[in-house]
Amino acid sequence: MAGAAHTRSVTLDGMNGRPVEIEVDISSGLPRVTLVGLPDTSVAEARDRCRSAIVNSGRSWPNRRVTINLAPSSLPKTGSHYDLAIALAVLMADGVLPRDCLRDTVVLGELALDGRLRAIPGVLPATLAASEAGCTRVLVPEVNVSEAELVEGIAVTGARSLRHVVAMLLDEEIPDDPPVEPLARDQGHSWLGADRLGAVDLIDIAGQHEARLSIVVAAAGGHHVQLVGPPGIGKTMLAQRLPGLLPDLDYVESIEATAVHSVAGLLRSDTPLLVRPPFVDPHHTASAVSIVGGGSKTIRPGALSLAHRGILFMDEAPEFASNVLDALRQPLESGHVVISRAAQTAMFPARFQLILASNPCPCGLNSATSNLCECSPLMRRRYKDRISGPIRDRIDIHRSLAAPGRPELAAALSYARSTAEVADVVREARARQSWRLRDTPWRLNVHVPGPTLRRTWPLMADAAAVIDRDVNASRLSARAADRVMRLAWTVADLAGVDRPGVDEVRTALALRKSLPLDGHLREMVQRS
Repeated sequence: MAGAAHTRSVTLDGMNGRPVEIEVDISSGLPRVTLVGLPDTSVAEARDRCRSAIVNSGRSWPNRRVTINLAPSSLPKTGSHYDLAIALAVLMADGVLPRDCLRDTVVLGELALDGRLRAIPGVLPATLAASEAGCTRVLVPEVNVSEAELVEGIAVTGARSLRHVVAMLLDEEIPDDPPVEPLARDQGHSWLGADRLGAVDLIDIAGQHEARLSIVVAAAGGHHVQLVGPPGIGKTMLAQRLPGLLPDLDYVESIEATAVHSVAGLLRSDTPLLVRPPFVDPHHTASAVSIVGGGSKTIRPGALSLAHRGILFMDEAPEFASNVLDALRQPLESGHVVISRAAQTAMFPARFQLILASNPCPCGLNSATSNLCECSPLMRRRYKDRISGPIRDRIDIHRSLAAPGRPELAAALSYARSTAEVADVVREARARQSWRLRDTPWRLNVHVPGPTLRRTWPLMADAAAVIDRDVNASRLSARAADRVMRLAWTVADLAGVDRPGVDEVRTALALRKSLPLDGHLREMVQRS
């Protein structure tokens, strides 16, 4: 018996999912299919995909007027994941399926013309939205089942085709359809931090003990770092070894990072949950949209969001476009990216650890130990100023690298430690932070707001006076002073000190200003 029927799906607004009801009404009149509810081109094309999928699955398309409404009608709809929900609603309205067979079920999936189900992006945030909306089951392509099962408290059903779904709902024999192909082939994407653990080790770096300590402090407190030095000095090697020092993500962090990669369609089929901090290293020719996120129709996350809960490494930083570098300002402070378009505004998380690497000048040969540079002072100044002052002010650790001498290389062999050994030191320092911040929403020193840090965990009076002198002399901004305080707490956590004193503050200032390291720092290097 013909009539109205409905199913449920989800539309993604950035990382946030909103329930969508697909209503289908079959009425008398000339054969025609009308799709309403602010669909974009990919949704409007669902009429032809669903018609062909239903016919090629052994069912008949209604030879009457079919009206399909995507509610709420004021919400723009994008994507092809409504196909399966539309096709099932048509079959329910045509009397092929019971009207209540998909009650409290969210349906996701793109249909091929022969009725096969294709994998879709964004299954994890869509499933989270379905669970928050009170739905008890989600129906997804078979290859997306492991991703949807990451959400607790909701039943997940996978299917290979429209015939497969109809057979399950009618309790018929399940057809032997071919498996669903994954959305993206496993290609060893560089943004998965686990890919780099076995290939690189901190012990491979000869010398550079001050830069090594900077990386250790950055890993312990989640601080941003800028490395400056001539080509081949080891900047990229240090940055690539930072992921190995970081502990695994906890469950909440894993879900957040995985949801971003799910929306971007970059999850591997065999590893649906990211457990390691992602490592993103875009090329310096990348556009602002690829870094920040966006798109003409569907807004997608960029490199800033793909690095959420991980590391964003920008090699040859001054070579990036100025608008790309300036786009870092807000995410470094707020931890998220807001992308606004005429018809849509999307917000993506972007709480990452920034690592910048650059040469000291255009030719790269300017250093304290070399006179081979032919760049003029104006050229060097312009090159440095490509990274603006506000960006440099937001970076906690600045370190200039120089070529190590033979005595330093020989001494390095006696205290060089592997990534695994140093990772234990970082883990202990983070455990101290986690314990101190256990009753707060923060877990790392870098996340604690300055006023809260000064009020709840103040420095010793003589240590605070060291920072105050630099602020009064305009050598530190108010924001930089807060960042030095956070650095001092990280140094104290690494040293096992209950409260930062003068030594820890001087260490933090040396890291902030790229000053030579004193004996206190050298002892820490040898211990780590």
